Amino acid sequence: MPHFVVTLANGPGWVDGQARRQQPGWDEHAAFMDGLVDDGFVLLGGPLGTGNRVLLVVRGDDEAEVERRLAADPWEPLQILRTVSIEPWTIWLDGVRH
Repeated sequence: MPHFVVTLANGPGWVDGQARRQQPGWDEHAAFMDGLVDDGFVLLGGPLGTGNRVLLVVRGDDEAEVERRLAADPWEPLQILRTVSIEPWTIWLDGVRH
């Protein structure tokens, strides 16, 4: 199954001066993301640099599936994050010893 790299950025609903885990709807967002990990959809994820952006590595059939699954995030209607890019990723090196 193909891999994709998703970059998200703080959206217009982001509350300045509040940490990520203090943003409105954090508990619901965290439970949703944990479910995507449990489903094997999200492989890696977390804030980049100063925390204004988030990187996800996901596994899905195509970009439409990635968009559809992430659109169900409880943060979506609150516009806490916005999707900047979804790019297919061909992994040549993974560091896993077979």
